[in-house]
Amino acid sequence: MTTQVPESEVVSTKRVACDGSEGALGHPRVWLQIPEDTGWVECGYCDKRFIHEDYAE
Repeated sequence: MTTQVPESEVVSTKRVACDGSEGALGHPRVWLQIPEDTGWVECGYCDKRFIHEDYAE
């Protein structure tokens, strides 16, 4: 059994918006704030992870 890894995106801002990226099949748009201590945040709807470019490997 394999586990599908949620999508990740490297971003240049600390505040990002997520709407599921699937048009009508997505989810309501939510605004997320990337905390300084972790450098990333996950969407509560679709689990997409946004990583700030300063913390990307």
